Amino acid sequence: MQTAAMWEIMRSGGPVMWPLLACSVIVLTIIIERALFWLGIARRRNRPLRDEVLLLAQRGEWEQIEEKTAGCADPVVRVLNVGILHREYDMAKAMEDESQQIVKRMSQFMPVLDTMITVAPMLGILGTVTGIISAFKMLGASSTPDPKLVTGGIAEALLTTAAGLIISIATVFPYNYFRSRVEHAIHFMEKYATRLEVGWRKTRAQEQAK
Repeated sequence: MQTAAMWEIMRSGGPVMWPLLACSVIVLTIIIERALFWLGIARRRNRPLRDEVLLLAQRGEWEQIEEKTAGCADPVVRVLNVGILHREYDMAKAMEDESQQIVKRMSQFMPVLDTMITVAPMLGILGTVTGIISAFKMLGASSTPDPKLVTGGIAEALLTTAAGLIISIATVFPYNYFRSRVEHAIHFMEKYATRLEVGWRKTRAQEQAK
């Protein structure tokens, strides 16, 4: 019964409903994939280890840091670890490069969601316009014009606008949520990277002063 009703809506909305259906499938797939991705990030988060790495770095206990961070998938710990490994060369540059790679993975598919927010309503409007044009053509071709032909055609054409708006609105909320998660992650990576770099410079200055 529900399948029949769905098919009737698709038929009534016209050919533009099929691209809209494709948009909805793409959006749903990306939202599920990104939700699982961020769930995995949350499970791998290890804030106590982040602080411990900074403390060990200040003491210069590099071997212990390698032991404790081995196999850790926390993004912040990975950035710190890369910085420590390149401490004698360019710690800041190494951490920046690693954080950019991580942010790139975190932002994956976000441009697609952003595009769908704009494209879906435009497709809906396109479907409405073509539907109205078809309704007036039917009215013009009829020997005895019936206003119901126009009103019925317009009502069906508006289905595409409604579908496009629904897809766009349903995409905005997860898109903004995922974007805020990326910004939050960037903030923490920059925060800990700065603390590590400052601590490292302080340690080196103390060693040189001895």
